[in-house]
Amino acid sequence: MTSEEKDTYKTILKPGKETLFKDRGSKFFGYAFPVVSEDDVKDCIEELKKQHHTARHFCYAWQLGKSYESYRANDDGEPSNSAGMPIYGQLQAFDVTNVLVVSVRYFGGTKLGVGGLIQAYKTSAQLALEASKIVKRTIDETLTITFNYPEMNTVMRIIKDENLKIVSQKMELTCEFVLSVRKKEYERIFDLFQNTYKVTLKKEEV
Repeated sequence: MTSEEKDTYKTILKPGKETLFKDRGSKFFGYAFPVVSEDDVKDCIEELKKQHHTARHFCYAWQLGKSYESYRANDDGEPSNSAGMPIYGQLQAFDVTNVLVVSVRYFGGTKLGVGGLIQAYKTSAQLALEASKIVKRTIDETLTITFNYPEMNTVMRIIKDENLKIVSQKMELTCEFVLSVRKKEYERIFDLFQNTYKVTLKKEEV
């Protein structure tokens, strides 16, 4: 992985459109949701269960974390690894994180066999992700800087030159800015401010 890739991730910002894949009578409704926690995952699945209260299986996979730290795949009663893992494979293929993909199956009376199920769930997940708007985001960290008013011009010049985002600011006896800094630029920006007279720095992980 290059430093460029480590410094960015792909995700979706809003739920994708519902998709439908049919195979030998079985219907597979596909969904992709933006999620940032396992609680978000549970909420999405509960909503789908209300919407599809007669469906047989709610198979899903999710990936969480800006560095793609954790994932889970669930077959929900289908043969082992015939549903959740093919769905997870599509999360990997589309290289997305903080995303949940669910395929809701209505059984059509004809068994598809493990190979048929793997193909059907894979296709359902692929369609769900294709129906979603995938965006690339940078991995950012925050830097808190504290300084006195006379340093304002110097600080603002660095912020402008480096195109930094001010997340929040406090103007009291001293000034405090919380800045969002792209991960791969962090050390350089930190050093830039550190070399500035009378600026106190505090690194914070997001």
